[in-house]
Amino acid sequence: MGGNPVVHFEIYGRNQPALREFYEKAFGWDIHVDPNSGYSMAHAGADEGKGINGGLAEGAPRVNFVIEAADLKATLDQIEMLGGKTVTPITEMGPVTFAEFSDPEGNVLGIVKSE
Repeated sequence: MGGNPVVHFEIYGRNQPALREFYEKAFGWDIHVDPNSGYSMAHAGADEGKGINGGLAEGAPRVNFVIEAADLKATLDQIEMLGGKTVTPITEMGPVTFAEFSDPEGNVLGIVKSE
């Protein structure tokens, strides 16, 4: 086993329509906006068995990837023991439970509870 897998990516930006158009045209991604949250799901190959899907979100420009973990609290505890910090505490959003952390260099990444 190679450890906890990367299962999702997120690209943040201030102009969502322009960002969606860019990635649709540049890479042929099929992007759908959730009318309730405004979050855009980007189908970037995982549906065809290659790569991972992700999302486009409103916010300061940055790129995030999300790592699957069985126990979010234990994972955050381990991250903090190793010099990282919890950025977004464990949060339930519909069927998804996630958190965000920063590594010792300040990179912000996500973790999501495995199903």
